[in-house]
Amino acid sequence: MAIRQGLLALLSQGPRYGYQLRAEFEASTGATWPLNIGQVYTTLSRLERDGLVSPGEQDEQGRVVYSITEAGRAEMERWFGTPVAQSDRPRDELVIKLALAVTAVTDVRPIIQAQRTATMRTLQAFVRARHASAENPAQRLVLDSMIFQAEAEQRWLDHCEAVLTAATRPQGPADAEHLTTDVPTPEHPNA
Repeated sequence: MAIRQGLLALLSQGPRYGYQLRAEFEASTGATWPLNIGQVYTTLSRLERDGLVSPGEQDEQGRVVYSITEAGRAEMERWFGTPVAQSDRPRDELVIKLALAVTAVTDVRPIIQAQRTATMRTLQAFVRARHASAENPAQRLVLDSMIFQAEAEQRWLDHCEAVLTAATRPQGPADAEHLTTDVPTPEHPNA
């Protein structure tokens, strides 16, 4: 998600100044995406340049309150109406790391185990945070997504270990048939 669309979504609820936007953005995302205040003001400047927000007058403390424009509302609605494509998401460093480890390292199992342990700790922290944020639906949705992703990562790590274990077995004619039936495959409707 681009920060600009997140700020537009928050501004659609009413005028706000930079520090309010930062605090509300972090609260809405369960503090999983901390923003630097410089990012907020740089983004607001670009949104103003693009005609998506308009600044108000400075208050007595020198803060400028921004409002969303009609063009900004249209941009926000376009963003909400457009599904996020898999290709739009950043590359998965863990996948790349394990693929390169299989090429460069003799025994990848310690790498998988270290990641499994770290992912389990993260999963437990997400579950605790979800219980603490039960009253905030936005935070709950973000944390649920992160929990599901961590659970999927655990399953994928199990799958990696099974595939690599099967690949290191000696392969004779009897083993080739055994390999095709014992190696778990991802559970996917199109697989």
